[in-house]
Amino acid sequence: MIRRLLALALAAALRAEEPLVVIVNPASGVTRLTRAEAKGIFMGRTRRLPSGLVALPVEQVEPEGLRARFYGLLAGLTLAQVKAYWARLYFSGQAQPPRQTGDAEETLRVVGANRGAVGFVEQGRVDRRVKAVLVLDGKEEP
Repeated sequence: MIRRLLALALAAALRAEEPLVVIVNPASGVTRLTRAEAKGIFMGRTRRLPSGLVALPVEQVEPEGLRARFYGLLAGLTLAQVKAYWARLYFSGQAQPPRQTGDAEETLRVVGANRGAVGFVEQGRVDRRVKAVLVLDGKEEP
């Protein structure tokens, strides 16, 4: 029992440091996104993918630490700053926040089923339903 708990704790610690990737539907026509393009999509400034499709940003809200890490790596913002930003835009009627999913599996399903969807997951979660187009590992320039 203790050995199993230690193994689970180690796996969780390793996953916490796993790079995050921005993913798209393979049929989207997008092969790569720059950090600036992804930031524009997730912050509501860009409404279309580079291929011309209407963008459907999808953010995974659980675990919240993953979402906080994503916005820190992508935009240099805390989760509180992101929430305040979206509150201002939403209540002024300027934009809609990203669609929220409960976990990585739901994100993979939504992105895999919608040509214009853009989401993020840990790199090890990517499967054939989606295509990774940007790696966020903290090593890139701001």
